[in-house]
Amino acid sequence: MSATTSAFFYGIFLHPEVLRRVIGNTGDHLQVSPAILLDFARYHQGCDYPAIVPYESAQSLFQRDLTRDEISVRGTVVSGLTAEDIRLVDIFEGDEYARKTVSVSPLSSFTPLLDSVQTIVAPESSIPELKDFIQVQTYVWGDHIDRLIPEIWSFDIFVREKLWRWVGRSSDNSDYPLVDERRAMDGRV
Repeated sequence: MSATTSAFFYGIFLHPEVLRRVIGNTGDHLQVSPAILLDFARYHQGCDYPAIVPYESAQSLFQRDLTRDEISVRGTVVSGLTAEDIRLVDIFEGDEYARKTVSVSPLSSFTPLLDSVQTIVAPESSIPELKDFIQVQTYVWGDHIDRLIPEIWSFDIFVREKLWRWVGRSSDNSDYPLVDERRAMDGRV
């Protein structure tokens, strides 16, 4: 059996259909759990998907102290990613992001990706007591911080206003081909 990777996703990959589109398969080998990453903040970066940066960088971008919620990134741990899945995610994320090891706290048991109804994101509520941290990979913004907008990115707004661009096929679907374009660019943005 080949080694697999667990990764923490915090942006558009929170929606199973977008993740499936990028990895190019059904994801029936994957398990998911909502999770929280502490001491990072999730920002807009001028397009549909966000970027995370460590707390110190986030504080300098906002030029103020941030609340616990602002430096607690809600997302999803996906386990069972194959080397090919990771290669395709690396290509999609491009050279603007660096894959790094972080500690996250899963908020529930892992369940199959195919059992996820609409999204696989942690519910927006108060942050519970966190325990059982695990080491996973995630994609941290590696470009200039001045390219980020000092506004916390919202998954709910993405689903409501932008998701249609990323799933399904349509003549109005301008971002759907982006996955294929990123593959052709081999991760060089």
